[in-house]
Order: sequence, then C-alpha cells, then structure tokens
Amino acid sequence: MFRIVFVFDVYNHNAVHAQGGDRRMYRPVHESSLICTTSDPVEIVRSLRPAEVYIADLNRLQGQGVPDINFDVIRGVSDQTNVMLDAGISSFEDIMSVMDLADHLVMGTETASLDTISKVASQYPSRVNVSIDKKDGVILSSDPSMPRDPLEIVEVLNGLDINDVIFLDMDMVGTSAGFDAQFLSQIADVCEHDVLLGGGVRGLEDIDQLEDIGIKGVLVATALHNGSIPVTMLQ
Repeated sequence: MFRIVFVFDVYNHNAVHAQGGDRRMYRPVHESSLICTTSDPVEIVRSLRPAEVYIADLNRLQGQGVPDINFDVIRGVSDQTNVMLDAGISSFEDIMSVMDLADHLVMGTETASLDTISKVASQYPSRVNVSIDKKDGVILSSDPSMPRDPLEIVEVLNGLDINDVIFLDMDMVGTSAGFDAQFLSQIADVCEHDVLLGGGVRGLEDIDQLEDIGIKGVLVATALHNGSIPVTMLQ
C-alpha cells in the first residue's frame, strides 16, 4: 500500500509550514492551511488522524533553545500515531535522549556521518530511517566519506539494517514543483529498502506516477494543506 506520510516541522511547540528549505521563512501552518485551524501539533493530529507523521524538530536542527523544548509536543503526537522523527542527530550520543520519542528516528546526511548512521543502525536495527538530503543540487553533508552521488549512498545503505530511505529534495519542499521521475526510478531500482520522497509532490497524479516507478510513499504537507490531496488518504 502506498504510504502518505503527513509532515510538519515543529518550532517552539508550533507546527510550521516549510517552503523551499529556507527555515527562516516558515510560518505557523494554520495561517495558510485549508485543513488546519490551529498550529498545535497534538490538536492537528487528533483532528486529522493520520496513520503516519514525519516530524522535524527545527529547534534541534538549528541549535536554537533548550534541546528538549519540543519533546512534550512530540510525545503527545506519538501517543496518537506512528511517528518518524528528525531531531538533528549527529552523534551516537544524541540517540539516547530521543530514542523513546518516536517509532523511528530519521538520520539525515545533513547532520549525521555514514559512520554514525552505521553504528546506530547496528545498535538499533530497523529503528532508523535515513534521509538523503539534497539542496542547491548537491547532497548536504559535512562527512568527507559521504558519496556525492545519491546512488552510491543508497548502495552503502543497502548493507545496513535500517527501515526506510527518504530522498529529501529541500529545494522542492513546499513548492509543488514536481520531481525527476527518471532519477527517482533509478533510486528505487537500486535501493533494497522502501524509498519515500519528500518535496515537490503536487497531487494525486504525482502519487500514481511515483507508485508506478517503485517509490513506496511520500512525505507531504503543502498538497494536503491546499487540498490537492484529500485528508482521507492520510488515514
């Protein structure tokens, strides 16, 4: 079954709407959403009843505020649905404070090295989703051993006991600008884990096309907030 994963970024307890990867410009979701009358993540999930949620803890990702500022909100969401959490994990030690917050932890190339991803996957098999983060046409990483070719990263991840692989094109987040179907088809062909796409999904036709090329799910916010994808597909 094709997975529609509801996405929101949490900043200072509020769900904010991502647009183009410029986190300074994110605004509370209720200001522009057709489906949310609040920006309280717990209330949003209670109302919409999504089967899966992806949460990015922007405070931790940006190093702003106390590290656990959003933990109560994340726990409140986890009590109601399945959660994958990106808490900006960059070291093995970071895992200990966030492991009990979500069903799966997202480790992104933006913050985590391949060595750290490998160690965490070994210690916590099938609890980790790995996000291949792309912005301005290049893979985001400070790890000198990280391949610059996403297909090479996927081949490395094939040898790890992880859950999903997320291809996150940050330039496309919140833009409804589409995606490179030929490239994603290559990713899906090479990857031995389920591949999820984040960024650029416009509506139901895109979902049909992605399913046809082997992508197993999408991380979606904008197309839900503007009504292009019906809320019922989340449930």
